[in-house]
Amino acid sequence: MTKPAEITPTTLTNTSIALSERELQVIELVAAGLTNQDIAGKLAISKRTVDNHISNILTKTKTDNRVALVRWALQWGKVCIDEVNCCLIDTTPINSVNSVLNKQGLESA
Repeated sequence: MTKPAEITPTTLTNTSIALSERELQVIELVAAGLTNQDIAGKLAISKRTVDNHISNILTKTKTDNRVALVRWALQWGKVCIDEVNCCLIDTTPINSVNSVLNKQGLESA
């Protein structure tokens, strides 16, 4: 049985997936735990647009759900949580995950 974190020959590579700046912003907010409605408000776009972005991102990354997407984003250095897995991203993130959580009145573990 294959372990979830195990890399297989069919695993997508970081360079094989082209994500837009907006898609990277959406991933960061998903990783922060925001709902689609909250993401829409944060980015000043409609919830329907967020739904479409997430659907496109899931398809591009070949992930099945938000949890798998966040795991993928962590694995490939697309998000930084609690100063762990911090990296330089091709685009400027709109907020760090901690600042988004703090604005919601949530504390990170």
